[in-house]
Amino acid sequence: MASAQMAFPYLSRTNTSQSLSNGTAGHHRSSLTSFLSSRSVSQMSHSSRPPRSPQPPTVDVDRTSDPSSKSKTSSLGSRTAASSQHSSLSAPKRPPNPNAQSSRKLRSQYPRESTENHVEYILVASFDIDRGPVMEHQYPVAITGDEHMLAELMLPDQAHSRTQDWTIFFLHKDTSQEEDDEERKDKDERRRRRKEKREKAAKNANDGDDTNDEGSKDEDDEDDDLDDSDSSTDSEPEGGEGPPLIYVLNLVYTKHDKSVKRGAVVKAMAICTRHPFLHIYKPLLLLALEEYYKSPVPGTLALLYEAVNNMDLSLMPRLSLLERHLLQASNNADLFVEKFERMIEMRIAEDKSEGVTASEPLDASKSPPRSQGISRAGTKAHVEGQSAYSVPRDTHEFESRVMYKGIPIPVKIPTAIMPETVGDFSLIKLIQIFSDQKAIQQFPIQHPHLTTSGAGTHPIIVLANALLTQKRIIFVGHNMPSGEVAEAVLAACALASGGILQGFTRHAFPYTDLTKVDDLLKVPGFIAGVTNPTFENHPEWWDLLCDLASGKMTISSKIESAQITEGLVYFQQQNPNFANMVGSSSHAVTDPTGDMVFMNDIIKSITARRGERVIRAKWRDWVVKFTRIAAAFEESVYGASALYIGGDEYETVTGGHGYVWPDENAKQKELAGNVCRIEGWRNTRSYYSYIQDLAKLYTVRPLKGLDLHHMHDRLRSQRLSPSQSREVYLALAKYVHSYDEINLLLSVAPESHAGLFYIALGLFHKDREVRLRVSELVERISEHEAGQHWWKGMSRFEKLAFHRIRREADAEAKNKLEKDGSIAGPGPSAEKRIS
Repeated sequence: MASAQMAFPYLSRTNTSQSLSNGTAGHHRSSLTSFLSSRSVSQMSHSSRPPRSPQPPTVDVDRTSDPSSKSKTSSLGSRTAASSQHSSLSAPKRPPNPNAQSSRKLRSQYPRESTENHVEYILVASFDIDRGPVMEHQYPVAITGDEHMLAELMLPDQAHSRTQDWTIFFLHKDTSQEEDDEERKDKDERRRRRKEKREKAAKNANDGDDTNDEGSKDEDDEDDDLDDSDSSTDSEPEGGEGPPLIYVLNLVYTKHDKSVKRGAVVKAMAICTRHPFLHIYKPLLLLALEEYYKSPVPGTLALLYEAVNNMDLSLMPRLSLLERHLLQASNNADLFVEKFERMIEMRIAEDKSEGVTASEPLDASKSPPRSQGISRAGTKAHVEGQSAYSVPRDTHEFESRVMYKGIPIPVKIPTAIMPETVGDFSLIKLIQIFSDQKAIQQFPIQHPHLTTSGAGTHPIIVLANALLTQKRIIFVGHNMPSGEVAEAVLAACALASGGILQGFTRHAFPYTDLTKVDDLLKVPGFIAGVTNPTFENHPEWWDLLCDLASGKMTISSKIESAQITEGLVYFQQQNPNFANMVGSSSHAVTDPTGDMVFMNDIIKSITARRGERVIRAKWRDWVVKFTRIAAAFEESVYGASALYIGGDEYETVTGGHGYVWPDENAKQKELAGNVCRIEGWRNTRSYYSYIQDLAKLYTVRPLKGLDLHHMHDRLRSQRLSPSQSREVYLALAKYVHSYDEINLLLSVAPESHAGLFYIALGLFHKDREVRLRVSELVERISEHEAGQHWWKGMSRFEKLAFHRIRREADAEAKNKLEKDGSIAGPGPSAEKRIS
């Protein structure tokens, strides 16, 4: 049934029509579909780029990873230097470092010339007293499927009892084999044209023909950009189980009118987009639906459609995966601001080359044209309109606007968008609902996969365990707006994902009702939101029920029991001293998993008003820790793990890989506490999807042979001897050079985890060589676009040690040059560095 396929995408389908169109040009009817196959690794291109710049003179040539430094010197040095005026000691002043900026070409996340629309469909439904929910309009073309089912999704239960309500649901794109082949042919054709033009250019150069046509050159550049967008190394594979979802934001509005039956008119308007930040359209839907009540014609929808698709996001830079991780984990509002500035400078250069300002006629009645300068959003220069462009006041959000009926509607787009993060939700709100300290919940029904700390396991941990082990989860919000239920579902998906694991939102139904139970139960491991309390009386429909009104969770009495797996048996056989801890209810006292300490830290952070970004970063760390412990468990029990890809030839240098424990006893204790949770996760779609993502990301990851996370954890959590710490420090200094390598190092040493503190401790090592190499590493980090902010977070004591070491090294180098009679001049003086 087509209707069920829109609401429940995992039902099989035999006949497939043409895929969903991105634009208005195609007026064919698009289809929404069933099972979506995973993208193969071969569909992703992971070509590596050769290095162009020489290695730093102080670097040992024996390296695991080439610096691959192709970037040009930043022209924004004065701006970045000025931003460090509040630090106790300024960053080192060295000659421009080619590794300070990314070697990749800076591109827009949503280019001006892109044919992809921000919004693909606008729908309007209404409730008819005789026919029930009906679809009134679909713009620009109709969506194939049961319109009645779509109208039911847009008009939730008890919608007439509230003035307005929001719902969210997802649709799936149905791609045919013919369309996939056609897209592949287009890419091959672009690459073929690019190759022919390069060969022709090389031939002309060899013949001495310097009369190159500018138009041909521009076309070459355009083809290069197209090819780069498909196969460049900065386009990390996003993974997932199929094409992007279509996210639908729906507004239901009830207008009371005594002249009609039941005294009210109920209408709903929905925006369908492929962008997960669909919450930005809320104010526009409010205005547009109000306008539709006055003028219920397709022209009203066309006006909204044109307005949202004319939104300009072309100055929003495209960040790599590592850059997005750094930005999400940091509260610094200036992180990567240089990228926004360079995007604007590129635009200004384009405007000048196109003669934009020169072609405008002078008009004495108008104010003088604004200068092509750059200001900061919210500053006096920006408010007074003295500059044409501005960088966002907080780089976590890109500020733009939508012109709707002459009214500029401000919008803020998240800059760092991670998988499984859809809409505007609050992890803090979800945690607070189920963390009432006045009545600590005890679970009468226990399950090894869920209650990993016994009957007193924190409900949020139970929820996270249920998501990881692919249980059927239902959020019930009786007499609550469906929008609040939908937000809880979206928050739960992001909770278990942490921006790392996938496979949750594709099986999520932020809102559904009783009429779709049969279809819902056919979806494995669903996460659904409902408002009908009838679901509470049917424990066979779900494994975990989360009551949003009471803040209570219930484990189903009909839940399938956990099977005894080979991994569990092997672990008990290999570790008889910890065998009785596996699945034991005594975890409430010993807390081997550390979940109770973690949740106490989360609650304290919420109480201290640390903010949503901090809580999300902490949950990301929790998910990362879980995956690393799972990898260690597999290696311990099975001898190898699919969750770890790396080179064994470097482990003698760095002391191994994987998660680090203080001692062997602590390791076995924590593994024993996590056995059931890990074994439950190892048979889920998120586990297999994560393995595929790791294999794809490994091809574009810097420093493939080294586990920087392991090395940093050894410095942080183990008592190392001087010789052991020497190996770690020298390995870090030897192999971390390029822009991406420094990003990788910063990602394992976030500002929330003391930043560079443990690395900077190498400045006090007893070995002089270690102190010198660590100072060189810190200097490279301080010149890095993101690393400069980590430098500012270092203590004054560490900075003084750094400057002392560099001053001594400079003096020694100068004396050596004078002694040898070399004509080469010494490096920059310590006075310049400190100034």
